[in-house]
Amino acid sequence: MEAILTRRSIRRYSDKPVSAEQVETMLRAAMAAPSAGNQQSWEFVVIKDRAMLDAIPTIHPHAQMAGDAPLAMVVCGNVEREKHTGFWMQDCAAATQNLLLAAHACGLGAVWCGVYPRAERQKAVSAFLSLPEKVVPLALVVVGHPAEERPPVDRFDPSRIHRDRWTP
Repeated sequence: MEAILTRRSIRRYSDKPVSAEQVETMLRAAMAAPSAGNQQSWEFVVIKDRAMLDAIPTIHPHAQMAGDAPLAMVVCGNVEREKHTGFWMQDCAAATQNLLLAAHACGLGAVWCGVYPRAERQKAVSAFLSLPEKVVPLALVVVGHPAEERPPVDRFDPSRIHRDRWTP
């Protein structure tokens, strides 16, 4: 619960590199996510190349922080792996959340920059990464050692809870 309640989107990073072990930990966590019919339709592109990280803000309007980060990962859905059509998005969203929680548990900061369902972002990210046609980018996750602290925020709202049926 502590990791869930204290994880925040971090957009400022130090220049300290993310270790190969930390990358593997995040990817192991991502691949431990639940998926429809255990289809595991996800694919991951790990970006460490400085020139590519610097170019990310030119293809994603909300990813300026990638230019200062040591790492980014793109979570993609492989529609050829789908057993249950259309559920790749849920699979990849669960994998993305696990990746974010693992980053936080490793002492890293991360932020989820949405790609899907914005067609212009999907097209730009797909071209940038030379993705095959059957691989669809869902999320760009920028990762690094935090250069900012963001305190936890209590977002619990009892008015959003409906018991047994919808209640206004």
